[in-house]
Amino acid sequence: MCDGYAGGECIILVSCNESIMLHLKKGKSMGRDYLSIVSSYWDRECKQSRTKTIKSLGYVEDLMEEFEDPISHFKEVVALMNDEIRAENSKFSISLDKNALLSECLGIRKNLGYSALSLIYHELSLDSFFSNNSRSFKAEYSVNEIMKLLIFSRILNPGSKKKAYEEKDKYFEKMDFSLDDLYRSLSKINTLKDKVQIHIHKKIKDQYNRSSELVYYDVTNYYFEIDEQDSVRKKGESKEHRPDPIIQMGLFTDSLGIPIKYSLFPGNTNDCETLIPQVGALKKEYGIMRTIVVADKGLNTGDNIAFNILAGNGYVFSQSVRGGNKDLKDFVLEEKGCKALNEEFKSKSRLTPRTISVTTKEGKKKKVEVDEKQVAVYSAKCAQKARKDREAVIAKARDLISNPSKYRRATSYGASRYVENLMFDPKSGEIITSNQKLVFAEERLKEEEKYDGYYVIVTSEYKKSNEEILSIYKEL
Repeated sequence: MCDGYAGGECIILVSCNESIMLHLKKGKSMGRDYLSIVSSYWDRECKQSRTKTIKSLGYVEDLMEEFEDPISHFKEVVALMNDEIRAENSKFSISLDKNALLSECLGIRKNLGYSALSLIYHELSLDSFFSNNSRSFKAEYSVNEIMKLLIFSRILNPGSKKKAYEEKDKYFEKMDFSLDDLYRSLSKINTLKDKVQIHIHKKIKDQYNRSSELVYYDVTNYYFEIDEQDSVRKKGESKEHRPDPIIQMGLFTDSLGIPIKYSLFPGNTNDCETLIPQVGALKKEYGIMRTIVVADKGLNTGDNIAFNILAGNGYVFSQSVRGGNKDLKDFVLEEKGCKALNEEFKSKSRLTPRTISVTTKEGKKKKVEVDEKQVAVYSAKCAQKARKDREAVIAKARDLISNPSKYRRATSYGASRYVENLMFDPKSGEIITSNQKLVFAEERLKEEEKYDGYYVIVTSEYKKSNEEILSIYKEL
């Protein structure tokens, strides 16, 4: 598509009428056979085919005085005339006004780039999937047509469903449905969400040789600007720190970052509680046997580690240094065994037993020891970033100490950890003024600064090198 000429590059849109072809017409006039040369054309106003007389030749019996076979003769004449027309139309010149702009109201601009997406859509057999699985809906609209519009629009020009519908004429597709049809279809399409995920996984595995040896897992949430909670949209720990109800989404991707499976959970579900039901489905429904689950420290719990080991899977999780025990902290800060990969990056590892807390069938906690590899890493860039990120929080904490009336529990998020003797009213959330003076937590700050730039990766894959483990986790 081109809005006009820019930077010496332009796409020319040319509109041409089809070549007019002539033919010999034999009709009746005054009861006698009459010949004429005519052309056919489409009348756009009347929406029907019409003919136009190019040349009247005369009555057949009169023409026989000059031509032995008038019909054969004039058929040859018409053929020669058509040859001339073709010859004239084969050579033409076009003049281009580089400053001219296309009018937005012409309605002739189409998107051609979506053809690459359409190819993938059909390679994954999504057209047949939605056509076959929507027959029970008994709808007058085509679910396949609606899904193509929603998918192409979401990738090429993200926006609302209404916007996608308003721009549907940009595609060379049959999209014979109304906006109401689109909205009505959503609840029906939702019933296919589990089935279509399995279908897509199998197609990607067959068509593109998907590898499921490594799967990456993460959790995010979506907030809704609504006043009341419902069965799924619950108030929880929002990524944006908003008070609105949220929905949790857990997503598995393969090593290329292509999604495998997602599930939705109530907003008050803890991140670490979403992994186990998903991993079980990977093996049962997706046929993925042993896999290495890669996730951040939010999923690093005793239950998740134990479940993966019992299921025959592996894991690569990050581990909080500041939240670790004394043994882990001493190991991280000890320079012995460190290998410098460059001036800003060094690492070391150890094989060590680790005690984890596992929930039994009776709901009680049990201490279990597992063997794992721990890879400790120091990055100068990460240390610099940690100090930079902390600057604003420290400034806010000092301002809170000087001006406590400006803050409440909700507005002091992050800064309160660096303020000693700080108390909030449990109902109003306001800071309670007491005889104890607010003091900046210098010792806490010094303790946290010791671990700037350090992080730890823990894994069941003890045979893999440090470089392999770090490379696996980096892709998360």
